[in-house]
Amino acid sequence: MVPELKNIPPGPEWVRVALERLFIDPVPAQMEGLEQVLRDFAADLIIGDDMFFGVLPMLFRPRSKRPPIVICGTSFLHLRRDDGAPNFAGFPPATNQAQLGEYAAISREHDRVVSQPLARRLNGLLKKMGVGPLSTDFLDAIIEFPDAYLELTVPSFEFPRRHLPTSVHFVGALPIVPGQAPIPSWANELNGSRRVVLVTQGTVANFGFGQLVAPTLAALANEPDVLVIVTTGGRPIEAIPDPIPNNARLASYLPFEWMLPRVDAFVTNGGYGSVNQALSFGIPIVGAGLTEDKADVNARIAWSGVGVNLGTNEPTSQALREAVRTVLDDPGYRSRASAMAKELGSIDTRFEILRILTEVSHRPDDQNAAPHLRLQAE
Repeated sequence: MVPELKNIPPGPEWVRVALERLFIDPVPAQMEGLEQVLRDFAADLIIGDDMFFGVLPMLFRPRSKRPPIVICGTSFLHLRRDDGAPNFAGFPPATNQAQLGEYAAISREHDRVVSQPLARRLNGLLKKMGVGPLSTDFLDAIIEFPDAYLELTVPSFEFPRRHLPTSVHFVGALPIVPGQAPIPSWANELNGSRRVVLVTQGTVANFGFGQLVAPTLAALANEPDVLVIVTTGGRPIEAIPDPIPNNARLASYLPFEWMLPRVDAFVTNGGYGSVNQALSFGIPIVGAGLTEDKADVNARIAWSGVGVNLGTNEPTSQALREAVRTVLDDPGYRSRASAMAKELGSIDTRFEILRILTEVSHRPDDQNAAPHLRLQAE
């Protein structure tokens, strides 16, 4: 959708262009589409994901003039951080004063290059639509202003905040929809005789399998106790560059409800949904990815102790082998991933989502107003 992103290295400029082109510029069209639907359909509730900013203009209205709005956090919680570090940069929480000072300097530059240009662009669009400007960062607004915000993980996988908005609810990982792919022909090989490493670049950042899949295959080709499973996220398996080692098995899609209970380690570029699904089965993770939200997801993998973050888009085979052997052979990673699985398992995600949706949809209008929404004086 934004071809030039392939030519911009990971960093603040990549983040600015991606957020502007993919999420800010579509706001007027998204809002118009919502308005058109609501003219023909008296919705009781609007549910969107955390990057659907087309609801922001509607959130300026009194609750009596709109349906309740619930946002699903399908990525890390991109709320302002206690330590001042910018989001989408992959920084772990600061642990000392020196780091706090470093993050403050980085954040000032991030604001200049990313946040301020995006705020000007969004507020210009909102002004043309007759609302605004926003009184806070738009990434904070999409979390604070809705009637509820459903973060699809557990608190232990999110950096701590002293003051979470009352809108935020941690509801666990989305259940896997069963039967979306057939069981592969090589299923009988997952018999416990070898440890299973699942590798994927997801369904978005999978245009070049030379980034993660191919070097992982090379890294583990000579590991006699390992069976490597690759899913290409819908792309043809022929897109994986040769050679394919003898201990590798390939599939375009896999039934995760069948696959994940058989996996001993997960190698990923950091897709939030698949990471949380893997954690729900107590699987330790090796993360390597910097684009989209992946730097921040992988930072949480390392910070929470459930895996290793290689901090790059293109890890070497040596680094991958060492990281995979680390999470396979050091029981601490499996232990922490298992604790995360227990926490995820303690939440009935379906029930929690339905409970919150029901509560919001029946809440009196005067209690649904977004208390943090304030207009700035122009």
